[in-house]
Amino acid sequence: MEQRAAIPPGFPRSNPTVSYWQDPPSPLAMHRTTAFLPTSVSVLIIGSGITGSSLAYNLLSQQSTASVLLLEARTACSGATGRNGGHTKCASYRSFLANVDALGEAEAAKIVKYEYACMKAVHAFAREHGIECDSWEGDTVDIIYDEDQWKQAKFAIKKIQKVLGTLDPASVYHFWDTNEAETKFLSPGAFGAVSYEAGSLSPYKFVVGVLRLALEKGLNLQTGTPVLSIRAGEKGWVVETSRGLITAEKVILATNGYTAHLYPALQGVIVPLRGHMTAQRPGTRMPREGLATTYSFIYADGYEYMIPRPQGSTFAGDIMIGGGLTKASQNGLYEFGTTDDTIQDPIIVNYLEKCTQTYFGYNWGDDHAAGRVRKAWTGIMGYSADGFPFVGPVPDEGNLFIAASFQGHGMVLCFLAANALVQMMAGENLIEIDRWFPKAFVITRERMKHKFQGRLHTTTPKDLEVKSQPQGT
Repeated sequence: MEQRAAIPPGFPRSNPTVSYWQDPPSPLAMHRTTAFLPTSVSVLIIGSGITGSSLAYNLLSQQSTASVLLLEARTACSGATGRNGGHTKCASYRSFLANVDALGEAEAAKIVKYEYACMKAVHAFAREHGIECDSWEGDTVDIIYDEDQWKQAKFAIKKIQKVLGTLDPASVYHFWDTNEAETKFLSPGAFGAVSYEAGSLSPYKFVVGVLRLALEKGLNLQTGTPVLSIRAGEKGWVVETSRGLITAEKVILATNGYTAHLYPALQGVIVPLRGHMTAQRPGTRMPREGLATTYSFIYADGYEYMIPRPQGSTFAGDIMIGGGLTKASQNGLYEFGTTDDTIQDPIIVNYLEKCTQTYFGYNWGDDHAAGRVRKAWTGIMGYSADGFPFVGPVPDEGNLFIAASFQGHGMVLCFLAANALVQMMAGENLIEIDRWFPKAFVITRERMKHKFQGRLHTTTPKDLEVKSQPQGT
């Protein structure tokens, strides 16, 4: 892993695979608010995914006189957000025990509440502002095939409910046995299942909607403008782009897995991971009205995540499923440090294509006459050593800020992280921000010292009960 983490991420690649969400592209895909770049701005944001777009909207909502420029290397929302599974799902129990171990009960509980609040906020924002993004809220189910994972799930959920209380909406879970997993969720062969609140949407349409709102407030959006470098200058930051130099009073890195390219101090600290997604036509025996929940399929060393496209959406009933990392060569080692989203790993894509029939068994039926896979693509995520994002002012770098490294979990992390960062930039009381925003997410010198060793929260610790005992379980 050390060698993979040391690979410089470079620029976002030209001509990436086209995701299901990006076809057809939005009219904003190649938008340039002005024909030429401004020479100076108040705030410059790099990256136009859910983080960058939300930052722009929040900044312009709170500081209407500030000039805000958003630069995107490729087309609008062409990075991780426009390529993910469209799943607004917390799955907080999966990381809760490790977070209690590392941070204590109070901070671990704050992360659970934060993820739930962020999930709800995304859908509420879409409703409030009329963003047509196929927003759907309901239940999700985790189908668990490994006995240790099943035991861990029950243990972790019991702990969450003890710490948060059973009335907190973020602690509401339901267990289903083997037979119920098969009859209710059409998934034979599982140890059991866990269901809880979640949602889905088109992440691309959501971000395009946020960008439109920001443009109405005065955002200058410039696509097709890679940033080559940033450096501290006499009057802020000098940002070198493919189209010229810009001086910015403040710069925000919303660059996720690509961050180390512009800020090398984070090389090996934020590490890219290429993920794979497919859009599949459902089999002939799958429910005609579509599946009632979103899904994850959890096994000993990994998982897949899946959403059905809701009724009323384009290709309603289509199944979006991603994952398959550990099925690649050397358990997916070579996907780490990789930023090439112009290609796919054929082993992973082949696995994802076959796994839907495996998971649903005889309930799948025959493939659709037009074939199972409608589209397959890749996207680049960003991971850290401790499994948490980096948000806040970069230490020892005046007026350089970051919101990145969202662990492939950005749909329930990024939206409110943008809110927190804007509050920090405005000099608001940190005690007030700390009431709801996890301290573990704030970038510090100490966190920047830790190099990435591998993705967390994917397997069951063998000493689960031993590790958890000192925390009062």
